[in-house]
Amino acid sequence: MPPRPVVQQGQTLRVWQRKALMEYLRGKREDFLAVATPGAGKTTFALRVALELFGDGTIDNLTVVTPTEHLKNQWAQAAARVGIDLDAGFRNSDVHAAADFHGTVVTYAQVGIAPAVHKRRTVTRRTLVVLDEIHHAGDSKSWGDGVKAAFEPAVRRLMLTGTPFRSDDNPIPFVEYERGSDGIARSRSDTVYGYSEALRDGVVRPVIFLAYSGETRWRTSAGDELAARLGEPMTQDLIAQAWRTALDPTGDWMQQVLRAADARLQKLRADGMPDAGGLVIASDQQSARAYAKVLGELTGEKPVVVLSDDVGASGRIAAFSASSERWMVAVRMVSEGVDIPRLAVGVYATSASTPLFFAQAIGRFVRARKPGETATVFVPSVPHLLELASELEAQRNHVLGERKTKEGFDDDEVERANREEKASGELEKSFEALSATAELDQVIFDGATFGLPAQTGTAEEEEYLGLPGLLTPDQVSVLLTKRQAEQAAAQQRRAPATAQAAPEIPPQPRTAGERRIVLRRQLNTLVAAHHHRTGLPHGKIHAELRRLCGGPPSAQATIEQLEERIATIQTL
Repeated sequence: MPPRPVVQQGQTLRVWQRKALMEYLRGKREDFLAVATPGAGKTTFALRVALELFGDGTIDNLTVVTPTEHLKNQWAQAAARVGIDLDAGFRNSDVHAAADFHGTVVTYAQVGIAPAVHKRRTVTRRTLVVLDEIHHAGDSKSWGDGVKAAFEPAVRRLMLTGTPFRSDDNPIPFVEYERGSDGIARSRSDTVYGYSEALRDGVVRPVIFLAYSGETRWRTSAGDELAARLGEPMTQDLIAQAWRTALDPTGDWMQQVLRAADARLQKLRADGMPDAGGLVIASDQQSARAYAKVLGELTGEKPVVVLSDDVGASGRIAAFSASSERWMVAVRMVSEGVDIPRLAVGVYATSASTPLFFAQAIGRFVRARKPGETATVFVPSVPHLLELASELEAQRNHVLGERKTKEGFDDDEVERANREEKASGELEKSFEALSATAELDQVIFDGATFGLPAQTGTAEEEEYLGLPGLLTPDQVSVLLTKRQAEQAAAQQRRAPATAQAAPEIPPQPRTAGERRIVLRRQLNTLVAAHHHRTGLPHGKIHAELRRLCGGPPSAQATIEQLEERIATIQTL
């Protein structure tokens, strides 16, 4: 056995980590669930718990369970920095771990395949099991049953998650559920540290969402050509098809958004973040390769492409993290747990849209390195995504027994595409993207929306792409409010000149889309005015209007809901 690890001098903890550690040590519970936003430092917290338990003799072995092979190496490296030696190369066929390690790091898949191997190791030594991103234990019955069988004999179990829990009814092993007055069972956390708290403490970066809409055209399996504006209210089927059309690598929408994202990245690199990196998250491997080709043509630099969770992919991620290369394109493996602190620009080019996946993806960009760094994520102007962006700080528990509705578009198809390394042939036959153009629809920050629609390549778009990269959250809100006021004033100045130059014609009735734009503009102006009168953040004002009037965030609100909120805020 190697020397027992101890807490070393200089191992400081953040405030939330100290509080959570005190709660853990005071309770001495077998099971402890810690929920903390990505980038908050769950790994550091868990390793400190392990050091304390090694130190007082509670345990003499540590087992860490992770979702991916890449994270095994990441955990082993982090543990080594605090004096804990973990074997990341352990395989089920080894049966026993080497005697010169304090423990092992394995994946949920390893445990699911051979739970008896891991149970034997757990029984023979007093073991702390750290279950990283515990929701993965509910991915399949074999994984959940394997985790339960292997680690029920453990002295202690510490469960970690940084994202909303699952949207299915699969119970998660060792998670405690409490039934509320409505009869629905919800997961219970022992400590919670959310994004809004971490942002306030400067632990994570502020995230600015740039949402792009635009006109899309596609052909159905029946040969009909359809057109729709991305972001406008329509049926789920039409939203899915317009969304898919926008993400087509051969269309103008993706090229225009990637060009805008690279312009934003260049601004950050020239203005305080010289090593800032960008990440495009694709739905499938075919699209990832195509996006990488487009980026290479736009930038003159070949991006790093990560297609699957294999040994080569892990090495490419590590190399990219340590380099100053500009862009990485990946499918899903960079969406959770992978630590690349210099990522500051993201393009959400995937049709996956569950709260779980969205939070995992955005978590790649929030890790703070120094005060003032901001992150920017480009997203399609799709109602469900905009709602998730507006409610980034929302805390969600795992719910059992509640009726679920399918969220997003074709997540099952995406899973099949990832396994088969190509999109489904049946889906390809039933759909053909024809064209799509991009337009900056709105900016979302701290739950509030800013800005008016602006064509790509215009000075109005450049105003938002050129935001400084080093800003505090308060400075971001002030600057976005100022940009929005300047944009509205510029449009008003142009309107009289256009009216004088054009012959007088009878006013034409506005389309529903134009009316929504005008009403959103009016609502945002009134919210900004109320902010200046009261000092309340934009997000809180919007939230209060939603509480009073009901309905979704303004990006998804109907014309009637926007009119009601305008009338309401005028009385506040």
